[in-house]
Amino acid sequence: MKKRIFDLILAMVGLILVSPVFVGCILMTYWRSGRPIFFTHDRLGKDGKIFKLWKFRTMKVNAQRVVHSCPEYSKMYAMNFKIPCTDNNLVTGWGRIMRKTSMDELPQLVNVLQGDMSIVGPRPIVPSEIKKYGPYGQKLLTVKPGLTGYWQVSGRNKIGYPARVFMDMYYIDHQSLAFDVNIIARTFWVLLTMEGSM
Repeated sequence: MKKRIFDLILAMVGLILVSPVFVGCILMTYWRSGRPIFFTHDRLGKDGKIFKLWKFRTMKVNAQRVVHSCPEYSKMYAMNFKIPCTDNNLVTGWGRIMRKTSMDELPQLVNVLQGDMSIVGPRPIVPSEIKKYGPYGQKLLTVKPGLTGYWQVSGRNKIGYPARVFMDMYYIDHQSLAFDVNIIARTFWVLLTMEGSM
């Protein structure tokens, strides 16, 4: 209950503080590449519940079709479940900026308000990604995924998958309000330096 109150307060304050940036992202996305403004994707939540994760759209409108039809892109996505923001064939120019600065993830504050995510927690993964966690998959589903987390402040995309799993498990075993505050503080530094962005 304490964590939920913590999440609600931070999400509401966060939305108020970033509202000018939020509106700016909407206008820039529409101006540079039209609709849709937002991108939703199925993710696994607590107890295996599937929810729609919200992001600002950073990829071109036909990008998903290209990824699934091209063996090279399909292989790349299967490894990291993400396409590099430097790929001009798939990612828009404005989208690259949003990814580098993590502005594309601001709509996830709405996911926090809805109760599907926490401010701090393990990475929100797609359903097929659970196999990467092996015997730790069920443990991952005992908590809500986070807008930020231990992995995100420890190198992000520079870190391989086994280390990601370890970090998510470490967070679950050591979660506390103090740990969450520490991760949030480190998140601001990561955002300023754009360390490990992809």
